[in-house]
Amino acid sequence: MLENPVWAALSGPQACFAEASGDAARFQSDVGPWCAVADVRDRKAWADLAELTDRALMSAPAIHAPAGWEAVSVTAGVQMAGHTMTGVHDPETVELSETDVPEMLDLVERAQPGPFGKRTVELGRYVGLRHEGRLVAMAGERFRLPGWTEVSAVCTDPAFRGQGLAARLTMAVAAGILERGDLPFLHVAAENAAAVRLYERLGFQVDHEVVFGAYRRV
Repeated sequence: MLENPVWAALSGPQACFAEASGDAARFQSDVGPWCAVADVRDRKAWADLAELTDRALMSAPAIHAPAGWEAVSVTAGVQMAGHTMTGVHDPETVELSETDVPEMLDLVERAQPGPFGKRTVELGRYVGLRHEGRLVAMAGERFRLPGWTEVSAVCTDPAFRGQGLAARLTMAVAAGILERGDLPFLHVAAENAAAVRLYERLGFQVDHEVVFGAYRRV
C-alpha cells in the first residue's frame, strides 16, 4: 500500500476527493495535481488515466510510461515511515483552516514545499507557527490510506529557517496522526540530504526509494 499511496488514498479514505475511471484516479484539480493507477505496469490502467487527464503527476518506486505518454520530469525521492516514532504536541502551533488559505498559499510561494492547491487544506489537519501575526511555517496531512497518514507541506519562510520550526511542526502533526491510531509517513527528494537527516533524527526511517514523475500524453 505504501508503494502506491496515492491510489490507496483515492480508492480508499479520500475517495470523496477523487475523479475516477476504471483503474485510474486523480484528485480534483483544486485539491491537488496527483494522479494514480492501480498498477503502473498495466497499460489498460494508463488508458483509463487518459480518460481523466492528459497530464499526470505520479509517484511510485518505478514508473515506465507506456506508448502514448512521455515523461516531462522525473525526480528521485525516498519514502520515510515512522514505524516506532512518537510525536510531540506544540502549544505554540495554531490550527489552520480554509480561512487561512490565502496566507498558506503565500507561504507556499515563498518556501516552495511542493504542490499545494486552494483546497489541499481539506485533506487533513494543518498547523502553523506565526511571528507577529504572520504565518512563517506550516505542516499538515495530505494522503490518507488505511492505517497511515502522510505528513506534507512542511515549509518555513526563508527568513525564519534554521530555528527548528519545521521539526516542531512535523512532530506536532505526527502526534495528531498517532493519537488517531495511524502511523505517519512522508516523502523527501533524494538529493535533499539535510531533510533526510532531520527526519531520521525525528524518528522516521527510509522505507524505500520512489520517483516523482510528471507525464503528458503525446
